[in-house]
Amino acid sequence: MAFLDGTVANVALPHIGADFHADLAGLQWVVNGYTLTLASLILVGGSLGDRLGRRRVYAWGVGGFAVASVLTALAPTIQLLVLARLLQGVAGALLTPGSLAMLQASFHRDDRMRAIGAWTGTLGIATAGGPVVGGWLVGIDWRIAFWINVPIAAVVLWLLRTAPESRDADAHRGVDLPALVLAPLALAGLSWALTAWPDTGASPPTVAALVIGVCAATAFVIVERHVQFPMVPPSLWRNRDFSIINLVTLMVYGALAGSMFVLAVYLQLSAGWSPLAAGAATVPMSVMMFFLASRFGGVATRYGARGPMLAGGSTLVVAFGSLALAPDHPSYVTQILPGVVLMGLGLSMLVAPLTGTVLAAAPDHLSGLASGINNAVSRTAGLLVIAALPLVVGLSGSDYRVGPVVGHAYRSAMWWCAGLILVGVLLMAVGLQRRASPNRRPDPK
Repeated sequence: MAFLDGTVANVALPHIGADFHADLAGLQWVVNGYTLTLASLILVGGSLGDRLGRRRVYAWGVGGFAVASVLTALAPTIQLLVLARLLQGVAGALLTPGSLAMLQASFHRDDRMRAIGAWTGTLGIATAGGPVVGGWLVGIDWRIAFWINVPIAAVVLWLLRTAPESRDADAHRGVDLPALVLAPLALAGLSWALTAWPDTGASPPTVAALVIGVCAATAFVIVERHVQFPMVPPSLWRNRDFSIINLVTLMVYGALAGSMFVLAVYLQLSAGWSPLAAGAATVPMSVMMFFLASRFGGVATRYGARGPMLAGGSTLVVAFGSLALAPDHPSYVTQILPGVVLMGLGLSMLVAPLTGTVLAAAPDHLSGLASGINNAVSRTAGLLVIAALPLVVGLSGSDYRVGPVVGHAYRSAMWWCAGLILVGVLLMAVGLQRRASPNRRPDPK
């Protein structure tokens, strides 16, 4: 549900903007409002799962997500729509880390990489289904696209009855209240400043938001080093693979979120495609992930994760470079499809080994927290890149309604995304151990 909803929202943006007469900043917050609360609270969701039971917290998240989706579908104004998306993010923060943590606790370490690969592949179904189903529904009414979460939630809760429960028996009962305040404050300040800057420039409110965000982020790091029960234990970051992989996650998911955001707008407003056609354009990428992600997970288990991740990252650089060459009115077969196929191949090679390695770098009893940290990094990356991209490519206000302006901004954005991936590849090449393993190291307990 969490991934499906993100893709549906991207396809629906032009119609939401037309219905509410919203500017670009308002549309950014339809995406970023959801990502803000998700990224801010996902560590709390992982920690609660470790303490109270991963299946239980996951079920809370699924039910809450369905309720918030109904509120999203019924929102009468852009402001209330953003508020409902904020609530969706809260629920998503409970369910997202739980899914991986339950896999981690349920499978033997020799089988985990293939299980995570299968998990990654099923995300391909959501990524494929979101644009197609969402595009079709958005063509009727964008509100209908959010109702789809209700039957999905009902099915998931029914299936969850037989899932095994797991928790960390030694989890501390303390709550890191300063982190609960500082993390959302840092992300809100930074994303608000980046989103407002194209329209307002260095106005006092925008500069104040930026200063608050930077100060809160700095205070978060300092606090986590000194509190008794830190939400993000500093000891995890002493593992080189854990630190490098999370930095790579920041680059990869930032580029992926930014590219999907601008691609959906570009194909509709510059190329003139329908929402359904724009959504269907990325289906080959998702189909490839569904069939190949688990296989590359097996390759990483046998030969180490470093090779597949380097190959996958390099392929993504080429994919974004290819998409950046598309004109205002592209041919799908020759100018969009090759880049989409390369994206699917690159993500298939990269995502499962990346996820498996970051979980393997943490002890078993912190699997929920490690999953939450990695998910928080990926969502934070999307939040900041979507907020920053319009600023760096010169898109603001109602520019998103002008086809040639959108086309130019799209091409610039794709080159920026390729650059982010290239930084991630260099980090992997220099920082990862030669035989970075997706199998878990012995638990120090």
